[in-house]
Amino acid sequence: MRIFAYNIIIMVGKGTITMRETRILEFKETITNTFLKTVSAFSNYNGGTILFGVDDNGNVKGLPDVKQACLDIENKINDSISPQPNYTLEIQNNDQTIKLTVKSGLQKPYLYKSKAYKRNDTATIEVDTLEFSRLVLDGKNISFEELPCKDQELSFKILQCKLKENIYIETFNQDTLKTLNLYDNINGYNNAAGLLADKNHFSGIDIVKFGENISIIQKRVTFEHISVLEIYEKALAVFRDYYQYEVIQGADRKMVEKIPEAAFILPPVLFLYPLKINFLFRAALPERLLQIL
Repeated sequence: MRIFAYNIIIMVGKGTITMRETRILEFKETITNTFLKTVSAFSNYNGGTILFGVDDNGNVKGLPDVKQACLDIENKINDSISPQPNYTLEIQNNDQTIKLTVKSGLQKPYLYKSKAYKRNDTATIEVDTLEFSRLVLDGKNISFEELPCKDQELSFKILQCKLKENIYIETFNQDTLKTLNLYDNINGYNNAAGLLADKNHFSGIDIVKFGENISIIQKRVTFEHISVLEIYEKALAVFRDYYQYEVIQGADRKMVEKIPEAAFILPPVLFLYPLKINFLFRAALPERLLQIL
């Protein structure tokens, strides 16, 4: 889990904080129970900071009794968040504000009133059922890709070709899949293997080309239930169709990119406008396989 580091600069007196609210930074002018949802969100994901005594615009308003406020915050967290999150409290700005730093936790999910939360830009929202299941797996130190795949009748012709092209593997068998952490004798194929299989039950990607706004859909293509390797190639083909073209200059032809292809292939989840690529799966493949492919 990546932990973000950042500096917060506060002006002395009734001033203004030089940062705005972000995914990992929230302002609270007063102490109400709403901040507990954000504590849940920060604990479940990348951690973050809540500054009390600061309004939504970054203006330092101050708290009347910061020592009592610290006790109130501590009691609210300890009484309301389960399991116990990892956090620190610090009085700042000439005893006017409180900085609550919440670290990403290991015992996910962290619940407030039996619900888990996440950050969506500067808002805090409840996670859906699928995301809640992922948090439970994360808390057990189990990843989705390591779970047994419900499909055990799988073929890997596309993967075999890729391995032959990239590292010149001539022999492809079950031992190869074991080496790549895609198969074991007890559980069989895992979900990572399922994603790489020629056919599978997983959702793939939905590609939409919008017009002047998102209400106008000029073209839509869906690739699903096939190998992620094939999906990758098909998605690149769609990208090249819309964002690359040739220009003839005398006897030469020059390829022009409206958007660099390198920027397109960075995700796991990617949005490009007016061409929207929405990856519906987020499984991470085994590290050894990523190094090969």
